[in-house]
Amino acid sequence: MSSWHEARLEPGRIGPLGWGLVGLRGLALGAVTYGCLAIFLLVRLVEKPLFGLHRPITPWITQFVCRAGLAIMGFGYSVTGRPMQGQGAIVANHVGWLDIFTLNAADRVYFVSKDDVANWPGIGILARATGTMFINRRPAEARTQQEMMETRLRAGHRLLFFPEGTSTDATRVLPFKTPLFQAFFTHGMDRVLHIQPVTVVYHAPVGRDPRYYGWWGDMDFAGHLIKVLATPRQGRVEVIFHPSVPVDAFADRKQLAAYCERVIRTAHPLAQTAEIHAE
Repeated sequence: MSSWHEARLEPGRIGPLGWGLVGLRGLALGAVTYGCLAIFLLVRLVEKPLFGLHRPITPWITQFVCRAGLAIMGFGYSVTGRPMQGQGAIVANHVGWLDIFTLNAADRVYFVSKDDVANWPGIGILARATGTMFINRRPAEARTQQEMMETRLRAGHRLLFFPEGTSTDATRVLPFKTPLFQAFFTHGMDRVLHIQPVTVVYHAPVGRDPRYYGWWGDMDFAGHLIKVLATPRQGRVEVIFHPSVPVDAFADRKQLAAYCERVIRTAHPLAQTAEIHAE
């Protein structure tokens, strides 16, 4: 019996209307994204020497692009709750590349991502420009990466990371891995930081498989992007901001991770219990 991450969705046939939408939406999305990237980089030339790590202007450009991107692709979009204020980080469940648009549209955040994303064609340059923090799983670099997180958090960046460690089929929340939570318990950070759990729910178009927007396993980015752009009537995305909690309310990283996982899973109407063990 195959596990969920080995299951596959049957590729749907794209008709003339679908290919027309791919062309129109693709051109509009590319024009907005890379046109604003040029503006972003020009603004950053002034912003960086004046403010250093602090970015008071450019995150607003990123948020505009992501809101425009969701509109261009045709998604319904709703936000419940409010993004936290002040120093801290956000943790969310992870469905796929669409999360970049979904979560940036809701709040001005900086993603924590696997280091291989930096080399993705077209995506890598966007991630690097917008301040994504890249990490890897090599134990030898764990301390350096923890220090990087502390530096960014102290600079007022709201880091957003996905403790599941991988994307899913949109119908489940996987067990949370705890190492990245350790950065919140060092050098007194626990006394000043808050953590906000966020649940992201993708509702498939009417009549489609609930996993329609999931991006997992060996699915390629180009094929998934084309499928989304070709969808005549999109489904909708729901972002739920839960109340933030002070880090020092928890004894250690494991308790904090377990709390965030429980809150996010409980609020997810499609979530199923995943039969895998956290590393």
